[in-house]
Amino acid sequence: MNAHRSRLDRLLSKHLGLRKAAIQLLLAQGRIQVEGSVVKDAALIINGFNVVSVDGKRIQAQQAVYLMLHKPRGVLSATCDSKHPVATSLIQHPAVDQLHIAGRLDLHSSGLLLLTNNGAWSRQLSAPGSHVTKVYEVTVKNPLHTDYIAAFANGMLFDFEGITTRPATLEILGEHQARVSLQEGRYHQIKRMFGRFRNPVLSIHRIAVGALQLDPHLQPGQWRELTPQEVLLSTRP
Repeated sequence: MNAHRSRLDRLLSKHLGLRKAAIQLLLAQGRIQVEGSVVKDAALIINGFNVVSVDGKRIQAQQAVYLMLHKPRGVLSATCDSKHPVATSLIQHPAVDQLHIAGRLDLHSSGLLLLTNNGAWSRQLSAPGSHVTKVYEVTVKNPLHTDYIAAFANGMLFDFEGITTRPATLEILGEHQARVSLQEGRYHQIKRMFGRFRNPVLSIHRIAVGALQLDPHLQPGQWRELTPQEVLLSTRP
């Protein structure tokens, strides 16, 4: 669900069924409050999560919801599917039916998955033009070597799409473990990049999206709401 934006007078007319002159009178009398403050500007832009009241009675009070889930392998990053368990089936929250995925993970990948009912927020995190860095811990079948680092940093041509991947950072953590940071999410991108070295990927685990890190206390399948500080941090450039 998106946080739809609208002029205040249009929102009031929709909810109250009143004509423009009646709306203007309510505003002039100081009977309209937005976020607890009296407003008189009919052209004020309101989003779907602003609390709007008339004479102290709320007519719009939808709450923005931001969750992090430790997605297990084998769970689909979706809200419904006929073949696989989906991420929202793991969440017990009053607004679960309003949530959508903010940046998907493959079926067999695990780690940080973000869900929200705020479309503007999810677009900011997942749109290619936002340049938000995602960080993954990757386990591969064959030993790693330092040639991988430059290849990831230089980008790789994906013939099928006719594109070259953006520079990515690869840090070798062990003989078969690496940490990969990238700012895009092409189809099976990490598997295909390691595939250039004929090195099969055994597991992919996302640990961060931008400034948001997977809570180490969350076990696979567990979730929690983001703190206000985390929401604020996530929107910083």
